[in-house]
Amino acid sequence: MGNTNKKYIIGVIDTEAGKMPKVSTTLSVADKWGTFKVRWSFNRMDYRVTPGIYAVGNPNRDSLVFVSANYKLSFDVLRQSLKGMDAYIMVLDTHGINVWCAAGKGTFGTSEVVNRIGFVELKKLVNHRNIILPQLGAPGVSAHEVKRLSGFSVIYGPVRAVDIKSFINAGMKASKKMRQVRFSIYDRLLLVPMEIMSGLKYILWGAFITVLLSGFSKTGYSTNTAVIVGAHSAIILILAYLTGTVFGPLLLPWLPGRSFAFKGGILGFVLFAILYFTGFMGKDLIEVIAWGLLIPGINSFILMNFTGASTYTSLSGVRKEMRFAVPLQAISAFIGIVLYVVSRFR
Repeated sequence: MGNTNKKYIIGVIDTEAGKMPKVSTTLSVADKWGTFKVRWSFNRMDYRVTPGIYAVGNPNRDSLVFVSANYKLSFDVLRQSLKGMDAYIMVLDTHGINVWCAAGKGTFGTSEVVNRIGFVELKKLVNHRNIILPQLGAPGVSAHEVKRLSGFSVIYGPVRAVDIKSFINAGMKASKKMRQVRFSIYDRLLLVPMEIMSGLKYILWGAFITVLLSGFSKTGYSTNTAVIVGAHSAIILILAYLTGTVFGPLLLPWLPGRSFAFKGGILGFVLFAILYFTGFMGKDLIEVIAWGLLIPGINSFILMNFTGASTYTSLSGVRKEMRFAVPLQAISAFIGIVLYVVSRFR
């Protein structure tokens, strides 16, 4: 399914390849609202535009052709960066996935680029034989194969769309800064809402189960105890989750170690220490030990999961880390839960 909100299409132009939609380079309120919702994981998997070719400004046969994924957030960033230009945007069918992830999955790939050039009849639209791809799409595209199969040469643009005009003004030459993949605190902050929402239902279920378990004791079951003690334990659990999803990404470069799982474990231990020394953890030794296993384990898992949103990692590195970390996290969680239940019967 394509994105149902098409207010970004502001007209149609006639070309030798047929009618072509013309898009705005200014994001509307609807576009910004859509971006906000996607950042918070609402409708994320269906936030896409229809694959094809679009006009920006009033392009002619000498205008540049930029290539994008059909994830609308990627498309929006590109069209906004082309403000004041006359150009074409050729949108690949990446199944609503962004350029970087789609390149890794193969949907932003050689065959799709070649096929899309044919589908949109690009040779009828431009005199030149060049297409500009985002640099982050390079892992999925074989430039020489695109040239051999379609006749079009691939030019890799800068990492960030905001540098496109500087790239063009420099004669299609990217500076070292344009080629650099940055992952600043702002970039990581943008990912925090998605990280919070991705596991929210699981942590809420965990908090609910914790409340239920807290009512047990050697004298039977007490609803009052479940509410009072359970609420306290649920708060600890939610604090552990928010520490991993919020402070984990923000503090990533400064947390010790190379392994994301280790970084998360350290962050979890810091939270545990704060809760313990402020007296929030309580005085029951078994329960304290239980949280000493659960909190670092939760944070270790959360930050290891963040590898999929980071530019710091490689697929082989992630797999290697998971083989080592996941069993330890599972054991830590199991023992922690058992000890927490045992503490209720002391």
